[in-house]
Amino acid sequence: MARSGKSHISKQLSVGQVAARSGVAVSALHFYEAKGLISSFRNPGNQRRYPREVLRRVSVIKVAQRLGIPLAEIRDALQTLPKGRTPTAADWRKLSDSWKADLDSRIEKMIRLRDQLDGCIGCGCLSLKSCPLRNPLDELSEQGSGPHLL
Repeated sequence: MARSGKSHISKQLSVGQVAARSGVAVSALHFYEAKGLISSFRNPGNQRRYPREVLRRVSVIKVAQRLGIPLAEIRDALQTLPKGRTPTAADWRKLSDSWKADLDSRIEKMIRLRDQLDGCIGCGCLSLKSCPLRNPLDELSEQGSGPHLL
């Protein structure tokens, strides 16, 4: 009987255990939960407990954040996964595939910015005809330099 109790307990993790095992601060876990990225439940002693699957979900969140994926997109992606089970390699492929086009687009923009960097004098005028770094969509530059909306 004690053995089944231990088995039940080992499937539940405290917020401190999740923080220690995932390398994420307790405050970040609370933030993720408030944003709907992960969820917990309360045990009979009213202590917050997480299912073990949360460790993999936190790992997915951390990797996605390193890629620059906004938390709202991460949340939406995690909501497509089945509840109550650890995300699998197939789940990760599905999520990462959905982010690849955005990442490719951002990489392309960064390369263009890098290649245009030597043409920028950093003056901040915002009206130079070719100022792709400070004001890439400057339609008013066609009217000449200086302010036009005063």
